[in-house]
Amino acid sequence: MKTYGQHRFSGRLFVVEGIDGSGKSTQLSLLQQWLESEGYGAFFSEWNSSPLVKDTTQRGKRKRMLTPATFSLIHATDFADRTEREIIPPLKAGALVLADRYIYTAFARDVVRGVDPTWVRQLYQFAVKPTIAFYFRLPLKVAMKRLLGGRDAIKYYEAGMDLSLSEDIEESFQLFQGRIIDEYEKMIEEFGLTVINATRSIEAQQDEVRAQVKRKLVGVKKVRVRRWVDLSSTIQGYRG
Repeated sequence: MKTYGQHRFSGRLFVVEGIDGSGKSTQLSLLQQWLESEGYGAFFSEWNSSPLVKDTTQRGKRKRMLTPATFSLIHATDFADRTEREIIPPLKAGALVLADRYIYTAFARDVVRGVDPTWVRQLYQFAVKPTIAFYFRLPLKVAMKRLLGGRDAIKYYEAGMDLSLSEDIEESFQLFQGRIIDEYEKMIEEFGLTVINATRSIEAQQDEVRAQVKRKLVGVKKVRVRRWVDLSSTIQGYRG
């Protein structure tokens, strides 16, 4: 089995990471639209989306019966399934793969939940090393403002309520996500994460992401004729 950094594929893998509310998913969606408009084949894969574990995960969360180790193993199973079905095949074919969260999410969340850092890294040693791993850095207070202003409630596990950090869900969220930020910051040097200042405008962030990605597209074949996409008009849909 080839391990992290040993795979050699003609395609490219771009991943986004960051705490909840960092805007990473919006940026990845905009990147995908741009790549497809340029004529590239771009495939999408999302964290914790494998049908193999979907029902188990939902049932465990609903009954609040997931332990840190269980969480870690379920997410590793999800990741292994998606790697086999959604990530490696397009990369072998020379296409682009865009991943919303990657192994670094597990390295942050699982460790904060008390899982041994070395153990969880070994668990994911089969992962393909990304061409670029973007980390959208955002102050916790800004993330809180975005999340509380954009939806009804913070979720139980998202707030780390299972760790008994606080009986208040908002306070627990701040403590839990703050610790996750600490883990991400440690990984910047360890894994060479590319930091994006997520406090800037959507346009500025997207321009930087595209510039970084464009440098890595040399030699990648296009699959069809490019079409024009206006960034400013596209972004309006994310602000509405």
